Amino acid sequence: MRILIANDDGYLAPGIAALVQAVQGLGEIDVFAPEQNASGTSNALTLSRPLSVFTGGGAQQGFRVVNGTPSDSVHVALTGVLGHRPDLVLSGINQGANMGDDTLYSGTVAAAMEGYLFGIPAIAFSQVTKGWTHLDAAARVVRAVVEEVLAQGIVGTPSAAPFLLNVNIPNRADADTLPRRITRLGRRHASEPVIRQTSPRGETIWWIGPAGDAREAGEGTDFHATANGCVSITPLQVDLTDHAGLGTWAGRLARGG
Repeated sequence: MRILIANDDGYLAPGIAALVQAVQGLGEIDVFAPEQNASGTSNALTLSRPLSVFTGGGAQQGFRVVNGTPSDSVHVALTGVLGHRPDLVLSGINQGANMGDDTLYSGTVAAAMEGYLFGIPAIAFSQVTKGWTHLDAAARVVRAVVEEVLAQGIVGTPSAAPFLLNVNIPNRADADTLPRRITRLGRRHASEPVIRQTSPRGETIWWIGPAGDAREAGEGTDFHATANGCVSITPLQVDLTDHAGLGTWAGRLARGG
């Protein structure tokens, strides 16, 4: 079993160290992670400059560090730098939730999705709130989820089909004993207004505002599960096609020829 690990908080983040430790003994582990925090970069690939890869030291001994995005990190690993094809891609443990609309912006989810796009099963892990509280308990959830996936024989076999799971874990000391729920993505309200400031040079600058509150957070959603003391596991797909609307748009815009 070969496991590739990435994240979006950067290679020095406590979450990726906890993820690596959580899956020790389950297979051969390789880590490719961004040099800097790359939260909110979604599936961006760096195409305007070359990328550098260097090996970390100290507590990050053996980590491969990429001066790019989370997707860059997984992409360069899978397209030549790693030298072999992993059986499973794991991303996280992220500092903060990746639920609802957040998944479209999330570098954590994007790193896992990059593996999925290459046909490799992938799982993204996040803690619901920031601060790394009870990270040890979140790591135990990671271990249990990965062990159960491996036990089901859906990873590392010739017939294994790729899947993409998004796991959000409440920051609780008993996180590993909480119920797990298979959920759908909820929705948020629009983001809060931008924050206007003045730079030291007197220029007007703008910060993207905080994420809005949950809008669709009813039973069955990731927001509802975590708010009610459960671990949320959401199966994701990449197809953004509005299948229900195909016929409508064909009547509006399609032309013969």
